Parts: sequence; C-alpha cells; structure tokens
Amino acid sequence: MPQNIFNYFDQVELPTPTLEPTEVLDLVASTFGLEISVEALGSQQDQNFRLFEHGSPHPKGVLKISNPAFSFPEIQMQDQAALLLAQNQNTLRVPRIVTGPRGPLSAWWETSQGLLHARVIENIAGRTLTGSDYLAPDVVSRMGEIAARTSLALADFEHAGTHRVLQWDLRHARRVIDRLLPLEPDSSIRRFVEESALRAGLVLEEVEDILPVQAGHFDITDDNVLRPDGGRLPDAVIDFGDVCTSWRVGELAVTISSLLHHDGATPATTLPAIRAFHKLRPLDESEVSALWALVVLRGAVLALSGRCQVRLDADNSYADAALERELRILTVAASVPPEVMTGAVRQALGMPIKDNPSWTCKPVLPPLGVVTTLDAGTTSTLNDNGAWMKEATLDKAAAAALSTGADAVVLPAWSAVLTAAPIRTPTVPETFPTGLTLWLSRPTSLSAEALVSRINADTIAVAIAGAVLTISAVGLGRKSTHLLPARTKLFVQFDRRGVSDAPAMVTADLMAGWAAILGDPAPALGLVSSSRSTNDDVLERRGGVLANVQEHYYAVPPQIERGWREYLIGVDGRIYLDMVNNVASVGHAHPRVAEAASRQMRLLNTNSRFHYRAIADYAERIAATLPDEIDTVFFVNSGSEATDLAIRLAMASTGRRDIVAMRESYHGWTFASDAVSTSIADNPNALESRPEWVHTVEAANSYRGELRGNEAAGYASNAVKIIDELAAGGTLPAGFICESYFGNAGGIALPDGYLTDVYAAIRKHGGIAIADEVQVGFGRLGEWFWGFQQQGAVPDVVAVAKSIGAGQPIGAVVTRREIADRYRTQGYFFSSTGGSPVSSVIGMTVLDIIQDEGLQENARVVGRHLKNRLEALSKENDLIGAVHGSGLYLGLEFVKDRSTLEPATDETAAICNRLLELGVFMQPTGDHLNVLKIKPPLCISQESADYFVDSLAHVLETGW
Repeated sequence: MPQNIFNYFDQVELPTPTLEPTEVLDLVASTFGLEISVEALGSQQDQNFRLFEHGSPHPKGVLKISNPAFSFPEIQMQDQAALLLAQNQNTLRVPRIVTGPRGPLSAWWETSQGLLHARVIENIAGRTLTGSDYLAPDVVSRMGEIAARTSLALADFEHAGTHRVLQWDLRHARRVIDRLLPLEPDSSIRRFVEESALRAGLVLEEVEDILPVQAGHFDITDDNVLRPDGGRLPDAVIDFGDVCTSWRVGELAVTISSLLHHDGATPATTLPAIRAFHKLRPLDESEVSALWALVVLRGAVLALSGRCQVRLDADNSYADAALERELRILTVAASVPPEVMTGAVRQALGMPIKDNPSWTCKPVLPPLGVVTTLDAGTTSTLNDNGAWMKEATLDKAAAAALSTGADAVVLPAWSAVLTAAPIRTPTVPETFPTGLTLWLSRPTSLSAEALVSRINADTIAVAIAGAVLTISAVGLGRKSTHLLPARTKLFVQFDRRGVSDAPAMVTADLMAGWAAILGDPAPALGLVSSSRSTNDDVLERRGGVLANVQEHYYAVPPQIERGWREYLIGVDGRIYLDMVNNVASVGHAHPRVAEAASRQMRLLNTNSRFHYRAIADYAERIAATLPDEIDTVFFVNSGSEATDLAIRLAMASTGRRDIVAMRESYHGWTFASDAVSTSIADNPNALESRPEWVHTVEAANSYRGELRGNEAAGYASNAVKIIDELAAGGTLPAGFICESYFGNAGGIALPDGYLTDVYAAIRKHGGIAIADEVQVGFGRLGEWFWGFQQQGAVPDVVAVAKSIGAGQPIGAVVTRREIADRYRTQGYFFSSTGGSPVSSVIGMTVLDIIQDEGLQENARVVGRHLKNRLEALSKENDLIGAVHGSGLYLGLEFVKDRSTLEPATDETAAICNRLLELGVFMQPTGDHLNVLKIKPPLCISQESADYFVDSLAHVLETGW
C-alpha cells in the first residue's frame, strides 16, 4: 500500500479510477461479504458508488474508491478527521466507516487497475445544495456556521497525512495556477485568470506570512453539506478528501467560493456566511485582509483544474458538468476588487474601515464662489411628483441654480441618488456615486501646478504632488487643456490607487468597500467633504419604542421613505414594486391627493361637529356609488372602526346583541370587530376566545373548505340553517357580517347566490345584513365597484375604509336612514376626525381619480391579464394550487399536494422573502399563510404586472 504523502506538483495529472460495476460487485462480495447493487456517483478524482442491499431502497452506504495517488496515511487521516468532527460538534451529522459482517468496510483491493483502497462510509440522508439554484441568506449563513464549527473541531488535529500538498490548498494556489495556466488552450480564459490571480496575489502578499495555519476540512462546499429530508438548513458534512493543513481562513474562503455560482449570487450575498463564521471563529486582521483574495484564487484554481481534468479524463461527466459553474465562481469573485470586498467585509463585521483616502494636496481649482449642493436622494424635493424618473432632472436643477446666481453646482459623492434610478430591478441597483458631479457657471482653469493627461476621449487625469483626480465629461479627453467647460456635467473621482477603472456608481452593500479606496474629491476642488453615515439604527429604535405586537413586514425590512404610483422607494434609492398595498389605492404620492390635502390644510381642518361643505359633498359622493336605499353615511377613521360601528348599528337597530359571522375572516382590532374576527392567522385562539354573543358559520371557501367545487353551493343552506336554529332557540341575531368577497382567504369569490340566501335568512328573523367592503370595495374587483355587486345582493350596512383614503385614515359606514336613526338608542355618535375637512377632500379626490383615470377599468384589464398569466404559471408548477380573485384583488395559493391541499406555509414565506430580493413587495394571507395576497395600487401598469409574474416564475424555477 502507498506510504508516500501526496504532493500535487509531483503528479499534476490524477486520472480517476474507472472500475466497471461488475468488478466492484465482485470485490465487495469477496472482500466485505456483501451481496449488493450499486449506483454510480460523480467525483472529480475518486470513484464513488452508492450501495444497496438487494431489495432495499435504503442505501447501505457510499463506496469510495480512492485515487491511487493518495497514500494509506492520508486515507486514515481523512477518517480520523471525520470522527473528530463528529465527536466535537454533535449538532452536525458526519459519516463514519460502516461495519459489515466481517468488520469495518475498509480494505485494499487488487483490481484490474492496480492496488486501490476502498471503504464504505455511512450514507447520510438528505440533499446537498448541488446545482446552481438560489440560496437564501439563512442557508448562506448556515454554511458559514458549519465552516466555523469544522474549523474549531479540527483546530488541534495533528496527523502526518495533513502535511500533504494538494492543489486545493490555498497556500499553493498561485503555484497551481502557474502550472496549469500554460496548459489552458482558451486565450481569453488564460488572460482572465491571469489578471484575476495577479490582482489577488498582490493583496495576499502583504499578509500571507502572518496568516494562522491549522488542519481543516477545506471543502465545506454546497456539494459537501446536506440538509435533512424536509429541512431547509444544512446540518451534515461529507467528503473529507481535502483535509490538510493550510491557512485557517481558507476554510471560509472555500465555502464562500462555492456560493458564488448560485442564482442571484454576488460578492455581497456571501456576507451572511462571513458574519456567521466570524461569530464563532473570529477572523483576525490578516485573515480579513486575505479573505477575498483567497476566494478569487480558489475560483481560479477551480476553473483551471476542472478544465484540465476534463481534457485529461474526457469521460468524467462530474468534472465536465462543473465547468460552467466553476468559471462562474471566478467571474463573480473577480467582479469586485479584493480590497473593495475587504472594506465591505470589515463593515459587515463591525470593524473600522482602514486607510480611508483623503486629499491632502492643494485644490486643483480656484475658489468657486457661491456653490449650490444638490440633494438627489429618496426624500429630496427634487424628486417629487415622479421627477426622479426623468434623466434630465439633475441637469435641469443644476441649470436653474446656475441661472439664479450659483457659480458652481455640486452633487456630492457617496450619497444615494434616486434621480434616474432604474425601476423593476431584480438585483440591487447601483445608486451611490463614487465621485462628485460638478457644473460650473463659467469656464474654469485648473491649477497651473496640475499635470493634465488624457485617459480616453471622455476622461482626463489631473495630478498634483502625486495625487490624482480623474474628470470625465463627453468629449473632455479630446481637448488637451487646463480649462474645464461651463454648464457641462463633470464627474470627478479620487482613487488612491491612481487608476481609473472604478465604476461611477456602486451598490449600497459595496459602498463602504469602494469608499475604502476611493476618497471624496470635494477637498480637491476646494469644497468641504460631504458627510456620510453607513449605520442606520431606525429599525432598532423602532423596536425599542414601539410595542412588539405592532409588527413590520419582513425580518430585516428595507427602509421605505417614498412612494410613486405602484412603486415604493428605499433610502438607498432602490425602487420596489408594490404588489400588496391596497391602502394606496390610486397610487403612492398621487399629486392630486397631495395638492388637495395641502390646500385644505391651509384652509381648515377640524372636527366634524363644525359646519363645513366638504363633509356633505363627500357623503353624497359615496352614497351615489351605492344602491339608492343605502343613503346615510357615518365617517370614521379606519376599517376596524367602520366594522365596529356597523355591528353597533345592527345591535342598536334591532335591540339585540348576537351577531353571526363567517369563520376565517378578519374585520379589525377594536372590541366588536375583533370579536367577530375568527382568522387563526391573526389569533390562533380565535374560535375558542369568541364571546358568547358571536356565532359563526362555515367559511364559504370553495377551494379548501369542507364543500368544494359544485358542492360549495351548500355553504349558503348550511348558514341559513344555523341562523334559523339560533332564532328557533330564542337567540334572535342582530345581524350577519362577512366580507362580500372573501379577501382574508386570498380573494375567493363566495359561491353564487350565497349572500342573497344568507341576507334573506337574517332579514327573515329581523336582523341586519352587513357587508365588509374594507378590502375589496371601491373598484378593486374590476368588474364591480363593490364586492356585493358580484353576488347580485344588497346589504343593509356597508363598511369601507383603506382604499377610500389612498393612505389617509378614512373609514365610512353607509346604511339606510331608518337604521342610522336607531343608533340613538345607544347614545350619541362622534368621531373627532372622521369626515374632517382634510379627510373629506381627500376622499372626494380619490373618487375623482378613480373615475378620471379609469382605474376601475385598469383593475379589470390589467387584473385579467395578471390572472391569466398566473393561471398559465400554475400549469407549469405544482406548488400553485389555485389562482383566486378578480381584478386587482387576487390570491395565489401554494400547496404541497394538490390532492390533500396541504398548505405550503413555509414555502410561501420564503417565496415572499425571495421576491423582496428581486424588488417586489409581497406578503402571505389566509389562515395557513399560504396565499399571496396580490392587491397592488389600482394604477399598476401591465409591464409591472408582467414583472411580478416573471419574478415569481424565476423564484419557482430557481428556488427560495
């Protein structure tokens, strides 16, 4: 048996053993005494099979036939390292040698290809992360955690075999690259690898002599971890074939590299893994500095080695299949300079950014006089009324300032720029300028001491005392002059490296990294540096002062500070598509709503007991949208108040207290509206905690209720029966309340005739029919302005809110005059700001916009298109159980099984999180939280609807 420790540089070529299955079966039987069947598995340098006992679907183990280049001490060392990890980290599942009828299944075989070592290790149940599907942040974080736990367990591991020289040992990466690079036939790949490795090597040279060294697994990759069946997060480590002694930080670098080929991966998406590793296995200064350079070098070694292996072993399908993803790893790793990622890593770990560059030379321009500084950020007035969507907005603002006396106009570096930011972006957009933009009122000469040189047709370099600026403008490089032109957009950068390859704009997650090498050019122009803050504690402050029960969307939500039409905009300038916000019915920040509110605030805003015109006008406008007999209006401030008041009206008008409500519904949080809310998603004990005066009927859910399809017509008769039985037993109900279109369940239409029959039953016994239109009213359904119109029924009381105010807290209850008059039996009614002048004016403006801009028709047309596309998507993906709804109130229900309708609750939550990464706001609804509630602003365009479906299709295809 071989005893010489392997040295890669003595044997660059490593042909994989290729025993035929028949020979393997014979050897397993003769050596281990097992009669089995085999299933070939892939490997780059070894030969692997999964073993099954005859007739059993459960694997006996994995047969690993080691490459003959590896010695017996190395093989022993791998097994001992695995055992040590299993003993030290009991939260990780680790395979061990299987014991058979003749003892441990480990032996040397005399084969047709010479002496080979074979051993059978446990088959760990679960699924690897193999492939290039998306990895969520929690999965990425777990990868870093597993790498750290493995590093800790093997920190003191000593064995002769660990001192072997592997091509995967990052200490030898540059030497491996030098060996393989001349063998690579593709000149473009040769050049790319060489440039990437050179850049990484320069960074590594500064710290390599002080990097800590220890034994490690050094192959904790997506191929070598397993998540349990039915589980989300990996908890098992396999394949100890690369155990050796190397730089400690290499454990993390290898893990990070394996994440970079997955869908949507960027250098920044690996930060959760780095944070998780650092939390358990803190990185020292030298390791932080070396980390990304090692990731790049790992990518270079993978790309060259894989291509070399395929040329050597053309039948190795495992190596061949990996070529594309290995090159992708290097491409993504090298997309950001190592020193930039080092800055981003330092920020992520809470470490100070070192060596922020600053301009210490004389300014290159004379004093500029009056300087106007533009703010192009999310909250800037410059971007009001959709001006941020126009590319010319900045130039117009600069020209206006210059025309009114400014000598220069400046847009600072390192502050988020919303103006002209892209919409509907599946990746984090580049919204932070790495330089300063300058407009001059007159031609201005650069300092006589400055040395000006041409970089390209649009860019010049300005050097003074060894410091270099770059200044760019269209055609600027064509003029060899010290004179900067007037009224021209000039982009100025200061790069301490003295190069000019930095991008003009970068993403928020890499801003700190770029700022570590690119300074603020303002002092070079005689201006004061702009202040920038990378730490924002608003979420922490919110948690510290608000009640925990007042929740927010998402665990780590973006900070939204502006909206426009169907878009929500974060402080970092990212624009999200809002697919969940029926509050902003006519679109966010509608100019007519803002102007109406502003005008009325300048006139009068007071409580509704004063006499003013707006409240009467608004009440008439709402009543005009309803059947003639529903003619009397109460104004409140929310949906909860509206449904609460509707219930009180039923009680007052009948002199009774019992209410019948549909199960699985949500009506509000006030005492009465909460009492009739039975959604277990909002209150797990909803049914058990109902007061005795609330009686419930089945949720008329024709998709997942007890009565489905054609049988759903029986829900009405069942409800009628309960109402009749209550009355017969002496409990005369005051009223019946339900959503007229089952919004809380995801926009499910009630069975035809349901409301007609149930309203008739409640009225037969002297009760009141209440329609909760808070979610679906006001044109959202497209075909109908009110939900009850879909049923061909007329309620006695209508409660509405949310969309009627377009974000202003407005609620209304509309009923017949005789019902309203009976409220006096309960005392007086007064809502201080319900129907206030401002609320009334806003409410009327919303009605005007719905009519003038054809928003109900838009809901019908775009909603139909959207539903058609979702239905087409459902035919391609079994996770989609049904598409509910009408117009722009749709529900997409996810199920694990279309027969049992088992709710896909966890999947739905994860899909919503993934959609947020793709720039789409979406949330789950329904008792099982397995339905996407699709209710965007009514002004949504077909292009935005398509973007949503395309994003969802991408998620369903690539994972969540």
